[in-house]
Amino acid sequence: METIDKFDLAILQELQADARLTNAELASRVGLSPAPCWRRVRALETAGYIKGYHAEIDRHKIGLGVLAFVRLDAERNTGDATRVLEEAVRALPEVVACHYISGTGTFELQVVAQDLDSFSSFALQRLINLPNVKDLHTSFSLGEVKASPTLPLGHLQAPRPAPPPAPKRPRRSTQ
Repeated sequence: METIDKFDLAILQELQADARLTNAELASRVGLSPAPCWRRVRALETAGYIKGYHAEIDRHKIGLGVLAFVRLDAERNTGDATRVLEEAVRALPEVVACHYISGTGTFELQVVAQDLDSFSSFALQRLINLPNVKDLHTSFSLGEVKASPTLPLGHLQAPRPAPPPAPKRPRRSTQ
């Protein structure tokens, strides 16, 4: 599956909005019968467009009131040292996202914690002691403006053809 068509795009949009849809509901919403819809969903999964299905949990409701952004500076950025650090970061459940970054620093981590004391303990006992870590720089979220697992899909739509040019009218003389 190299390209996706309007039905695949509709399936992705509907599943992002509600991954709990039954196949029959999904098929109805995208304008397909259930069997072809099911085949398309499976093809999208196999091709890696759909990576999984997850429940979105409110971190505040489960007692994780702190969201910290931690820029982690590595001692050296060699292949082996970086791979060891990556594996160590992946093993920390408190780190909910990790990105390589440009500019100053090597990684940007998103870390959740119950409160500032528990974050402080985690940073001073675990993060700073990860292999190859030189320094940490932390910023705290003061409030979420937008946090959405939904990705924009508009760029996948086929471009609409330009309307044909208007027919030229003969010019009238004003004399």
